[in-house]
Amino acid sequence: MDEARIKVYGSATEITVAANAAGLRELAERLIGLAAPELRGGYHEHLEGGINLEDGSVSLILARDEEL
Repeated sequence: MDEARIKVYGSATEITVAANAAGLRELAERLIGLAAPELRGGYHEHLEGGINLEDGSVSLILARDEEL
C-alpha cells in the first residue's frame, strides 16, 4: 500500500484538504475514531505540516463538538 500523503492549504475563504488514496483512508479512520460513542465533545486531534501532513501544509485540527 502507498504511504499516506495529505496536504492542507488555503486562503481566508477556502481550505483544501488534498490526499492520495492512503491519505484519504487515514483521514477517514481518524474521523471514525472521533465518532466513537465512548468519546465526549472536546476530544480532538492535531495534524501538523512535516509530521502528519506534507511539508508546507497548514495545521489541521479535527475536533468533536457535541454542541453543534
